[in-house]
Amino acid sequence: MKLNRRHFIGSSAALTATLAAPVVWGDSHGKPKVVVIGGGAGGATVARYLAKDSKGGIDVTLVEPTRKYYTCFFSNLYIAGFRDLMSIGHTYGTLAADYGINVVHDWAIGIDRDARTVTLASGSVLPYDRLVLSPGIDFVDGAVPGWDVSTQGAMPHAYKGGTQAELLKRQIEAMPEGGTYCMIAPPNPFRCPPGPYERVSMVAHKLSQTNPTAKILIADPKEKFSKQALFEEGWETHYGGMVERLGPDFGGGNVSVNAADMMVDIDGEVVKADVCNVIPAMKAGRICEMAGVTEGNWAPVVPATMQSRLDENIHVLGDSANQGDMPKSGFAANSQAKVASMAIRGALTGSKVFPAKFTNTCWSLISTDNGVKVGATYEATDEKIAKVDGFISQTGENADLRKATFEESVGWYSGITADMFG
Repeated sequence: MKLNRRHFIGSSAALTATLAAPVVWGDSHGKPKVVVIGGGAGGATVARYLAKDSKGGIDVTLVEPTRKYYTCFFSNLYIAGFRDLMSIGHTYGTLAADYGINVVHDWAIGIDRDARTVTLASGSVLPYDRLVLSPGIDFVDGAVPGWDVSTQGAMPHAYKGGTQAELLKRQIEAMPEGGTYCMIAPPNPFRCPPGPYERVSMVAHKLSQTNPTAKILIADPKEKFSKQALFEEGWETHYGGMVERLGPDFGGGNVSVNAADMMVDIDGEVVKADVCNVIPAMKAGRICEMAGVTEGNWAPVVPATMQSRLDENIHVLGDSANQGDMPKSGFAANSQAKVASMAIRGALTGSKVFPAKFTNTCWSLISTDNGVKVGATYEATDEKIAKVDGFISQTGENADLRKATFEESVGWYSGITADMFG
């Protein structure tokens, strides 16, 4: 197996173990092999559709380190108390038992593109004919001075599923009366454009019930954000005086933190925070860099197939992909996964491939039964996934429509998680 910096990067200990005694997983019947790295909205969906639609004709292995996957979408509702943690947690048993997917709970630590193999932390080696990377996001080093992953226990990001959301919720519940929750919002592009502002809404909802004199401060490097008029209308209507946003004109783009003292410096003005939710600048999940399929912070793809522009045997889905007009969302990743599955199945089995079509909707909850949405349809061009048309909720909508929009989002959550996990 050829190893060099471009093709294989991993820990030295794991590399030594791999070279000493590799365990190569294969299929004795010679079926084409697809390895999927990442078990979220993109990865779980593409694995399920490949296994389902090929009727066992493709050997599918899904690599995901966690045994229970907690969705980032709807995690804000968990923080607010509208959902419990169990309701946003999902396991992989059905994918294994009902669809014959080989689910491996391990970390992928190296990719050899010449040999077409993935090396796991355990030392196992997985051969592939096609590789799908859907690892979600990682954070840009140094994006917020004073913050890195070693400080996430004091200043959680809660922008990946699981324990971070639990931690942030506990911190909010423990805030002193009249205390300050400070959010450091990320620059574009980032996962779920309405996500930080739905979180502000959900934190405000919780505090309005338990700590009504508390304050929410947003330091935001962006001049504008998704659904801005809808969120600002909601904050004024339901949480008047609680939420203050400092955009770039007021120093929101010049922020540093001191996690030890819970201090936030916003353009020279120091604020003592009781809870500080730092959401840094984002980039493609690290395995994409390790595979050598990134340019800058993201992985460029061919829109019609989600193939990497740097390696035709690798497909990149969801948040990590630089694909054009689609936002980085769970809905988008799920839509892209279906396009990629069809393309992969066509390449490996000769099945018919139809023109790629994509859709996305992002719902947000502002207060009880007050849901809003934005969405669009897209098509693949040579250059990008291009927006065809779109829609967005309007300010001043009546309560019945907003309640119906929220109920629509609940139905979508049930549907997409069933589409992901079976």
